Amino acid sequence: MPLAEFDLIREFFSHSAADRDDVVLGVGDDCALLQPPVGMELAVTSDTLVEGVHFAVDADPEALGHKSLAVNLSDLAAMGAEPAWVSLALTLPSSNYDWLQAFSRGFISLAKEHGVALIGGDTTSGPLSISVTAHGFVRPGTALRRSGANVGDQIYITGTLGDAALALLARQGSYTIESGVAQLEQRLDRPQPRLAVGLALGQIATAAIDISDGLLSDLGHICASSGVGARVLLERIPTSAQVRSYLQQGGEWGTVVAAGDDYELCLTIPPGRGSLLRDIKADLDCDLVQVGEVVSGSGVTCIDSEGRTVSDLGLGYQHFR
Repeated sequence: MPLAEFDLIREFFSHSAADRDDVVLGVGDDCALLQPPVGMELAVTSDTLVEGVHFAVDADPEALGHKSLAVNLSDLAAMGAEPAWVSLALTLPSSNYDWLQAFSRGFISLAKEHGVALIGGDTTSGPLSISVTAHGFVRPGTALRRSGANVGDQIYITGTLGDAALALLARQGSYTIESGVAQLEQRLDRPQPRLAVGLALGQIATAAIDISDGLLSDLGHICASSGVGARVLLERIPTSAQVRSYLQQGGEWGTVVAAGDDYELCLTIPPGRGSLLRDIKADLDCDLVQVGEVVSGSGVTCIDSEGRTVSDLGLGYQHFR
């Protein structure tokens, strides 16, 4: 028998993903009651995932639960914010018990990993979509914004780019992956928000953004907000063995720098902070690689290994285009 709305909430989402003293009242009332720390700014972000647009009809619900939270935590990471609370709004075609059990398991597992409390939300009937709003804390004046990059800053990227896009190409039958399929699919289905990097580099970086729509698009947002340009050396972009093999076989660089779904961070850091950066990098759970520099002008210019400017790499994902 399908679960009614309040039975659904009680069964799968009434138990907070993490216990926090700053949650005065959580799931189960008209509003949550929260107590932000004194003297901190509140960072808030929202994302919606829609079936057939952001994920396939047959997507694994546990992975979907993970990803729906991860993409929001990635936004908090890009601001250098410490995650705290999250609300979840689900539109469901039916109250399928097995699907909900798997979805909530993926969602709550990641929330517990990062100490995030589920404080409320909504459920309604309709085509499947998932809306998440995440809240985090940042000390006044320390938030990483898109508007702080300066000419001469170095451009850094966490992790590797292109894995999720290559996994999607393989699922669509456009490319055959010889080995490491599971690793690439993990990057597509279960991205890891780089929260430790954002927190560690909040006092060092001048600007940051999470790479959700592709490096060219997202770095372009930093350039537009900061009134600068960017020069990126393609050969320096960190890639996995599978992506390097794809490129060696004639694959397009656009898959790496424009396809998106990476959920890595792109940061700009003044060269004079290199010693501080080296000390921090040793404690991070991912690589941090310099791929270019901030220059005068506008837009993002990509340079290949021969020193030539490469164009027509794509513009990144945009809705309604």
